[in-house]
Amino acid sequence: MEYSPPPLFKQGPSALARLLFFVVLALALLISDARFQTLEIVRGVLGAGLYPLQRAALVPRDIFMGAADLAVTSATLRSENDKLHTKDLQLSQQANTAAELAAENAHLRALLQLSQRATTQSLPAEIQYDTRDPFTQKVVIGRGAQQGIQNGSPVVNEDGVIGQVTRVFPLQAEVTLLTDKDQAVPVQIVRTGLRSVIYGTPKGDTLDLRFVPISADVQTGDELVTSGLDGLYPPGLPVAKVVRVDKQADTAFARVVCVPVAPVRGARQLLVLHYVNDVPPRPSEEPDAATTAKEAKKKGAKSVDGKGAADKFATRPGEKAAEKAVTEKSTAKPVEKTPAKPAAAEKKSAAAEKKPVPEKSAKPQAASGAKP
Repeated sequence: MEYSPPPLFKQGPSALARLLFFVVLALALLISDARFQTLEIVRGVLGAGLYPLQRAALVPRDIFMGAADLAVTSATLRSENDKLHTKDLQLSQQANTAAELAAENAHLRALLQLSQRATTQSLPAEIQYDTRDPFTQKVVIGRGAQQGIQNGSPVVNEDGVIGQVTRVFPLQAEVTLLTDKDQAVPVQIVRTGLRSVIYGTPKGDTLDLRFVPISADVQTGDELVTSGLDGLYPPGLPVAKVVRVDKQADTAFARVVCVPVAPVRGARQLLVLHYVNDVPPRPSEEPDAATTAKEAKKKGAKSVDGKGAADKFATRPGEKAAEKAVTEKSTAKPVEKTPAKPAAAEKKSAAAEKKPVPEKSAKPQAASGAKP
């Protein structure tokens, strides 16, 4: 009777042979896929076939994450809705107050017969990229001369002043930011009305309020807005806030450090303002009336003195000759000796005038008397 093991315990190739076979097959597949991408189609077919199974396996996770996101989103929406509702009420109150003030302003201007000083138009723009110069703080916006951008126009966002257009191209424009070291903006303090000029700093993170006397009333937390006296920036635009005031006894001006109100570096969408100022230009400087009167008096006195001297010298030829000689001596150079000659010539002419004139006039008179 022949005995054989059951099929379950039948042994095929050895374990080592099977290990080597699968290792060689794996290496061959890796090399062929890396070099020739032979398994790309197989991978795509397997991925498309297994995608429904993957989505079904991820359903519990998606349900849990969706519930969490829904709870968080609903809570966030409620808080934002409450904030927006509160802000809406505040803005409605401010809008009503602004409407009343605008109506009152229009009534007062009509009463005083004053015209509107300026009109402001805005054009939206978006920052495209920063400039390549690392030592300046400038950006380039996607609006240019063809869209109505003008050189010198102020650039703002919803918070305040961002900078100023300093270079205009046909389709783009260069904006110098408020914190640039070469940028200056005329401002005034809201609390006191003190006017000054604010400048950027080399670091570009703060602003410097210059030309502020030590005796000026400047405090930490004061808000600065544009004064509008330069004719470029509309008045009342928020610019900066005072963070430090240093007053030293050995200096005439205080050092006031400020920070910009608007996110100068974080802004993306901007508004370019086209500010039209209707104020007449500055009058040209004219001489003072008192100075003009004094000059006229001096000219009149000189003319009168000249006439009197001419009459005086005409009646006295000897004195005229002496005065002329003295004048020529005073104006002549010390090296030259020309003043002596005119004096001698004048003396000779005076002597000649004294001698012949009386004799000639006396002889005809005597002849005329002897004939009858």
